[in-house]
Amino acid sequence: MIPSLARRGLFLAPLLWLAGCNTVVLNPSGDIAAQQAHLVVVSTLLMLLIIVPVMFLICLFAWRYRKSNTSAEYKPDWDHSTKLELLIWGAPLLIIIVLGLITWIYTHLLDPYRPLSRIDENRPVAVGVKPLEVQVVAMDWKWMFIYPEQGIATVNELVTPIDVPVRFHMTSSTVMNAFYIPALAGMVYTMPSMETQLNAVMNKVGVYDGFSSNYSGAGFSDMKFKYHGVSQADFDAWVEKTRAGGGTLTRAGYLDLDKPTIKHPIMHFGSVDKGLYDLVLNRCVAEGSTCMNAQMEQDAMRMQAAATAKELPKDVCEPKVATATAQPLRKE
Repeated sequence: MIPSLARRGLFLAPLLWLAGCNTVVLNPSGDIAAQQAHLVVVSTLLMLLIIVPVMFLICLFAWRYRKSNTSAEYKPDWDHSTKLELLIWGAPLLIIIVLGLITWIYTHLLDPYRPLSRIDENRPVAVGVKPLEVQVVAMDWKWMFIYPEQGIATVNELVTPIDVPVRFHMTSSTVMNAFYIPALAGMVYTMPSMETQLNAVMNKVGVYDGFSSNYSGAGFSDMKFKYHGVSQADFDAWVEKTRAGGGTLTRAGYLDLDKPTIKHPIMHFGSVDKGLYDLVLNRCVAEGSTCMNAQMEQDAMRMQAAATAKELPKDVCEPKVATATAQPLRKE
């Protein structure tokens, strides 16, 4: 009796281990992540249409044509079957075509740069609705969030209202990183001197995990933040509370904050220097430094001037020198 119960316990042990798994990727709270989860499930089921029969047939052939089965039909000269060839090649080909079509559709539909067309599967985005703008800076090893329209900023805390489209503008202050909130949408990379975007929406009130999903050094494991999906009223109240809390994120303050730290505490700033995110993006936060966009504009103008001068005729570019021609004297 006891050995039997022990065997059953061993059989159920993997189910207990799986009970501790976080299934947020397949059961998210944001519409974009939900569509991505649907794509994962559909793609997996399509591939299982081939994998399951193949695994079953492997076991069936191994059992049917085992050495001890003398009743199995023996055909040493068999080498071809048109029906079998059509099944072996036709079924995978059809599945690949369907997977390719689905991938092409969702690649465009879930493009992170594409503005949202719906709040969820039952509600389209109303005409004239403006998304909430959030500027994200990946630092060592913390996250900064700037709300340009509200004039506030936070470190390691993100708050947005539910059922409101959010457009994230993202960059990095040092190395390449990856912004990832599994419950909201798939991860998007951030890079220094470059901007990436993500359009997403949260549909349920709650507190969710956000983190970096790209290794970036010693403090990578603790580069996490909490994402709060709240009602519009609670979001407005949070904005007012943050403003009232005071503190200004200045250029000098940003440079001090940009120094590497591990397990950095949550911070709030009631106001932000105008255009700080653009200065971070163009790597010119420090006073007196040249912004990359200005430098590139100057370089482009010089190259254009050089190209224009090269295309002009030589006699147009070079100054003309007047010369006198000697004339013979007339005899009167």
